[in-house]
Amino acid sequence: MTDDATAELGDLLMRAARTLRRRWRAVLAPWDLSPHQARALGVVGERDGVRLSDLAEALHIAPRSATEVADGLQERGLVERTPDPGDRRAVILRPTDEGRRVRAEIDAARTADSAELFARLPAADRTALARILRTLAD
Repeated sequence: MTDDATAELGDLLMRAARTLRRRWRAVLAPWDLSPHQARALGVVGERDGVRLSDLAEALHIAPRSATEVADGLQERGLVERTPDPGDRRAVILRPTDEGRRVRAEIDAARTADSAELFARLPAADRTALARILRTLAD
């Protein structure tokens, strides 16, 4: 493979990633959530409770940023802070019933959008793409 072809692969992968990010923002628009907020809601719901420090680590963001994301979710009634039984100085973020409902709606909308996007590819290409991306991600 030539250097130009290798560079083009990188460019194409970045364009595909930008397309996914743009579509992800559009999917989130009905809930007026940022991608960080949606990912945080997913982490909180997936673990049914998480410390802010663990949320920051899961999202690969600074603890202060995780606090801001959590504050936004709490203001909207999607998460609640509860005392950490193991450390009175810490709090645990837990999803509210509304947070669980919104998370389920977002998951369904994202799944439908992904199905629409990847339907452009034949099934064999989707399988090959998944294999290739797993290899690159590891």
